[in-house]
Parts: sequence; structure tokens; C-alpha cells
Amino acid sequence: MTYLAGRGIADITGEPADCGMMGYGKADQKSAGIHLRLRSRAFVFAEWDEPDAPVLLVVAELPLVFDSVRQAVLGRLAELYGTRYTDANTMITCTHTHCGPGGYSHHTLYNITTGGFHPKTFAAIVDGIVESVQLAHADIAPATLALAFGELRDASVNRSQSSFELNPAEDRDFFPDAVDPQTTLLTIERDGVLVGAVNWFPTHGTSMTNKNRLISSDNKGYAAYAWERLAGGADYLSGSQPAFIGAFAQTNAGDMSPNLNRRPGSGPTENDFENTRIIGTRQYQAAAGLVGSGEPVEGPLDTRLTYIDLTDFEVAAQFCPDGRAHRTSGPCAAAAATAGTDEGPGFFGFRQGRNPFFDTVSAQVAYRISPQLRDSQAPKGLILPRFANRLTPLVQERIPVQLIRLGPLYLIGLPAEITIVSGLRLRRAVAAIVGAPLTHVLVAGYSNGYIHYVTTPEEYVAQRYEAGSTMYGRWELPALVQTVTRLAAAMRDGAAVERGTPPPDLSARAKGKARVRPDVQAGGAFGDVLVAPRSAYRGGDTVRAEFVGAYPNNDLRRGATFVEVQRAVDDGWVRVADDSDWATKFHWRRAGRAGSRVTITWDVPSEVDGGRYRLVYHGDVLEPGGAVRPFAAATDPFEVHA
Repeated sequence: MTYLAGRGIADITGEPADCGMMGYGKADQKSAGIHLRLRSRAFVFAEWDEPDAPVLLVVAELPLVFDSVRQAVLGRLAELYGTRYTDANTMITCTHTHCGPGGYSHHTLYNITTGGFHPKTFAAIVDGIVESVQLAHADIAPATLALAFGELRDASVNRSQSSFELNPAEDRDFFPDAVDPQTTLLTIERDGVLVGAVNWFPTHGTSMTNKNRLISSDNKGYAAYAWERLAGGADYLSGSQPAFIGAFAQTNAGDMSPNLNRRPGSGPTENDFENTRIIGTRQYQAAAGLVGSGEPVEGPLDTRLTYIDLTDFEVAAQFCPDGRAHRTSGPCAAAAATAGTDEGPGFFGFRQGRNPFFDTVSAQVAYRISPQLRDSQAPKGLILPRFANRLTPLVQERIPVQLIRLGPLYLIGLPAEITIVSGLRLRRAVAAIVGAPLTHVLVAGYSNGYIHYVTTPEEYVAQRYEAGSTMYGRWELPALVQTVTRLAAAMRDGAAVERGTPPPDLSARAKGKARVRPDVQAGGAFGDVLVAPRSAYRGGDTVRAEFVGAYPNNDLRRGATFVEVQRAVDDGWVRVADDSDWATKFHWRRAGRAGSRVTITWDVPSEVDGGRYRLVYHGDVLEPGGAVRPFAAATDPFEVHA
């Protein structure tokens, strides 16, 4: 069957300096350079005879997709395309790297550790996502789609296995290794040539630890880089679309960790950069190995979306394990959530599981005052009263729940981190109604917003990190199963669903200011080389140079680069690497109050073309009058011996 499909990719890298990173919640983890740039990959799908009824899928290399981003992107798309791309047929999801700049939410909680709201990072993300959609829209052409399934068992481990063991045997037996090994690949071909792919596999974006300060797209970003650039030869700075675009999306990754030894930065090795490369390579190889083995995609495209309010959702008895009806309650933060996870410890004095002081106060005071709160939230040890969200919008309460059909594939879009058994129950509910094999129903977590975690009612009792972060209580998952059941039935029957009330637009509250202090020369003129490379190197060596720099946030160089590795040719110099490459690192540090030092490193590939090379630094100076002046500086040439 012939479909229409389009692909697009764009840079969404935010501020490389002084921006609190999102994911680990550590205020001291501020950006200080770039290892791998972040990208948005957009895919438009439409039926041949229904070209004006598309499905838009965006996979962004971000820590999280907040409602702030979704609302801004949908608003921009409405200006460009009218009603073609709407909240119902657009899914914006992310890879969940923990080393991307934060400060782009309109909800207060997520900006506490990022230094507030960062307008430049927010603009880079929104502009880049919209650009990727524009490119995908312009790329729409006839294509054939295929769907393939495999297993990947050495790229994840269950970081909360004691919680997993509380689930019934029928759930545990489905995952005998306590991991979800399914890797799913949707491919796009034109005239027999592979031009695009989307892979879904659940593992956290935490191969890089909270000690890292370089922007990184983590293991899923490396997987995409390996397929597009290393295998496909993509040049991200060429100004044209790569011949192949591949995205690596999440599913139910809530309790899936890439740290195979269940310690930060541990497993397969004790080096987080190497772990990122290995776990990313395993995902890429598993996906690429499925090419050519898939079943042709046949069937219609369809979407359903509804908004629900989780602060007081009535859950029918049939969806609750105890066979009784229950209600959710307003968002409540837990001591267990503040403790962090085994791969990223949180605040001192808190721990996963029991926190006697908070557990006792909650049981003796809060739960006695409100039996309904006790039914919803106990045994959670509360650290933040539920009415705090009324004083200031800390977290999202009204959420989109989405179901997308791409022929035989069904995607359940949820704005949360879903544990594998929670995902299994959601998948079973939809599969039973639409008549699809369970393999063909996926939970697309981290989509269209964010409300923290979803655990099963059984896992919730343990109050480990994931359960403590299940903000709307023990019956949150049953509420979502009830909702997706309704969407699946409507899709099966060709019926409409009640849209519900979308969350409010909080953009007027987003106040932040960018640094406006002019740069000063510190230790020399801008671009002066303070530490020069050696005269000669071999494959496997690391080239290093240090420059008098400028503040990198003056111009984020979205779609460009701060770094070039150049090789001499007969008529000049050609670029062989930039700050999109794994082999380069761009480090920034402050020198005095308004000066900057920039260090560039290049790991010379083991198989390298011999010749003369140099490192080039591109910077931008903020002048006292407010103008931004670009400059470029190069090291003296050095020899590289093959």
C-alpha cells in the first residue's frame, strides 16, 4: 500500500552555558559546553487518498516535553498550516536525555533547579521543532511503510525490581527478566531506498550522569547519530536534508535504566561517555538489523484525543484491581520522590521506600483529616500539600490522552513515565478492543506534556522513586486505562470522543531574562590561542586547544557550530568534524566576571586520513552597545599520521 510520508530534522540545542540541566534535578548541574547537539525529527504520514488528514510524529532529543512547548508549537503550526496539524493528530514526544538545558516549562516546579525560565532555550526548542515539521511537510512524497519487531536484552535493567515483584504473576511472567525487550521499527522507503525510520525501545536517557556538564543527547541521541551520520554520511551543516533520518523514541521506560549495574554511570563500563556509546550502538544495531524483515504497513490512519482532569477522576470498579470504584486526587509530592533513584540520588535525608517522619505525619494528620486523600495517596509520605498547586502552577493537572493508528500500529500517547507493567496493562486494554496483536500496541511515554510517573496500584505501595513520583495517587493508572479504553472503543467504532478541557495557557507567567553583560577580553584578544595543539598526532590521540572565548549564549548557533575540525586540501580547508560529532567536545568556563575560556578537543579516529589539520573556534562577542559580533579563530596546523 502506498502512503504519503515526509521527514525533517532540525537543531533544538539550547544554551551551552549557565543553564540548569533538566532531568536529575540538580541545581549545580549547569551547562558548560556541548558534546552532542540536540535535534528534533519530524515525520508526516498520510493516506494516499486522504492527503489532508495526516498524522504528525515529532521525536525531540529533549529531557521532557512540557505543555509550554506543545502549545507554542501547535500555535505556530496553526499560523503556517491552518487546521492541518492539530492537537489530535500531532504527537510530540522526546528521548528523555538528562543532559539537556532546562528552564523551558511554564510550570514552576521544573524551573526551580534550572535558574528559572530561559527564553533563549525555550525559543531554540520551539523554533527547531517547528523547522523540523516544515521540512517534513515540504518533503511529503509517495512512500511505502513497513513494521518490524525484535528483542534487545542488553540495553536496560529494572531499577526498581522490588516494586516490579509486587505485581501479579500474570504480569511478572510476561517480563521474565523484569525488562521490556521489545524493539519496534517503522521504516519509510521510496523507490526501494530506505529514507527514514522510527524506532521505539524503553530505556532511560541516563547513561550520562549528573556530574556531566556538556549538552548530550545521551544513548538514544547516539543511536540516531550512528545511523544517520556514521552509517549514512549525513552532514548536519550542509543546508540540505540527510538522505536518511532515523529517530529513537521511548515507550514505557519508567523503570528501565541503561546503567546495567544499577549504579550511576556503571554498566557496561565505568565510564559514562563509553556507556552512552555502547547502549546507543546496541539500540542502533537492533533497529538496523530489522530493516527488510518487516511486514508491509496496510490500513488506515486515525487519531483520537481527549483531555482529562486527574485531580478528581472517578475510576470505575472494573478498572481497579480490588474491584471497587475509586477517585484520584490532586497532585501530591512524596518524600520517596525527593530521594531520587539508584542511578541519580536526590536530596540528602530522604530515601526510597519508607520515610518514617513524613509517613507518620501523613498518616496521623493528612490522611485522618481526608479519608478520600488517604484512599488515593496512602501510603505516600507527603512533603507538599495538595493545595500548593492552587497557589502557583507547579505541575500540569489537565492532560491529553492520545491514541494514534498507523495502519496496524497503535500508539498510546501519555505525558508521563510509564513502568513496564503499567504499559502492559494499557497495551492489553487497547489491543483487546481494537483486535490488534499486543506487539502492535505501544505506549508512547513522554508525549505532549508531563505529569511525572505512572505505576501500578501494586507497585505504588512500595513507594520507591517511581511510586513516590506518581503524583495523582494509587488510582492514576486505572484512570488512564479507563480513558484509553474509551478512546480505543471510539476508534474501533468510528465514533467521536468528548474533547474535554485543555490545560490553560501559562505563557504570560513565563518571565525570564537572558544575560546582557558585554563580553570582556580575558588574557588576550577574542580568539587568541592560549594552549596550542602539538605538532603531530596519530589515530587514537586527543587534540586539545584553548582559546580566549566569548559567552556562547550570545548566539546559540542553532543549525551551525562552535567547532570545526578542518583538513587541508589543495585549494584550502574542508570541514571533517564539528560540534555535532561524537569525537569533538566544546568546553566553556568563565574567566573573571565576564570573560570566557573555550577548550576544544578532538579524539582522532583510529582510521584517519593523514595530512595537515587544524581546529577552528566560532564565537560571538556581545559588544557594549548590544550588537553581537561573530568571529572565527584557528590553531596553527598540525600533522596527523595515518
